[in-house]
Amino acid sequence: MREFIVEADGGSRGNPGPAGYGSVVIDATTGETLAEAAEYIGVATNNVAEYRGLLAGLRTAHALDPSARIHVRMDSKLVVEQMSGRWKIKHPDMKPLAAEAATVFPPDQVTYEWIPRAQNKHADRLANEAMDAGKRGEQWSAANSTAELSSAGSGDALKGRAQLSSTGPGDALKGRGRAQLSSAGSAEAFQGRSSDQLSSAGSGDALKGRGELRDQPPLTRTVTTTEKTTADTRAARNVATPSPGWAPADMGAPATFVLLRHGETPLTPQKRFSGSGGTNPALSNVGQDQAERAATALAARGTIQHILASPLTRTRETAAAVANRLGLDVTIEEGLRETDFGAWEGLTFGEVRERYPDDLTTWLADPTAQPTGGGESFADTATRIAATRDKLTAAYAGRTVLLVTHVTPIKTFVQLALGAPPESLFRMELSAASISAVAYYADGNASVRLFNDTSHLR
Repeated sequence: MREFIVEADGGSRGNPGPAGYGSVVIDATTGETLAEAAEYIGVATNNVAEYRGLLAGLRTAHALDPSARIHVRMDSKLVVEQMSGRWKIKHPDMKPLAAEAATVFPPDQVTYEWIPRAQNKHADRLANEAMDAGKRGEQWSAANSTAELSSAGSGDALKGRAQLSSTGPGDALKGRGRAQLSSAGSAEAFQGRSSDQLSSAGSGDALKGRGELRDQPPLTRTVTTTEKTTADTRAARNVATPSPGWAPADMGAPATFVLLRHGETPLTPQKRFSGSGGTNPALSNVGQDQAERAATALAARGTIQHILASPLTRTRETAAAVANRLGLDVTIEEGLRETDFGAWEGLTFGEVRERYPDDLTTWLADPTAQPTGGGESFADTATRIAATRDKLTAAYAGRTVLLVTHVTPIKTFVQLALGAPPESLFRMELSAASISAVAYYADGNASVRLFNDTSHLR
């Protein structure tokens, strides 16, 4: 019986945003790349794109030999664990894709393995080529692929070393793939998940941008020596001849969101979960002083044109302090509220670990997992923040808007702007009354500026 290695990946530039996937079928014995598949799928999330890549890879392998044994290798811990049956699949966008993937081959013919992103470069490159093609209004074409088709021996194939040809220096400027952050602090719970992404779209978003493409077969190819030589030649030319026009086009003034975290409440110094489903605490005396200092600092900058705030008391009070200083009105925006932490509201991290250890472990490992008692998952929060971002970006193009909100929404704005993995939420620290800023340009790109302490308020 033949054995194939399927390496797959997917990505989204915005999460949700323009998305694509890539997959490679490798002969496990010889290490030869047998076929590739890639497709731009429109607007989707990273997780949806990863599942679409898996599905395409399995289908491509099935077309080559339906009796083969399949060893799937992906850098998405979420997909690997869910398809292996160790994690539950809760998100409605991924359930049908996982179910479909499970039927391509009999379950006893397929095994799954998580690999670091550095060992999944071939599929990652194809996914990014598909997204690049989508940005040009095209679909991925094998003729334009720069991925080197590996002809290494079986040892390299089993180690996941499908090699990539050199690409032009312009690629470094395209921000391809997902930003990787160092493992530190509470990130220990996420070891091995550096490229997992939040599934941050509801069931409606899952279909958005895919439409008629969903039922079409992915674009695939079987590799020939001539194609490999052509790809190598094209890559060499790219290295030798930088592309013109690296300077960005004039996109006009961006929509700039100045992100202000509310001042302290009595729960803040105790580091207790305080979301939208708790006691809705007001600012403490320290928090009121921080709000006034933030108002002074923002007045000195003189750039704020509008103020929006979460509906919770602590953000409304912080926004009011700034509004009084600037002479502006405050608009309440429901999308800026904090995550609902369910039964964990008011508890410290240690107390949650003692009372709900299994739920906490699952929550730390799976962005679609909810806190105990039906709270809001980080994936749900990301869906809400992405929708709020898109609405406000359209409404305030070219304007500077103060968004007075909470820890998780601010971290999510930054995470989405950077295209960073979900564990980055656990690697950011935001002080009370800290200020950050994200500017959104007409081409969909964003730039982030972090102040993130209160020393500028003194």
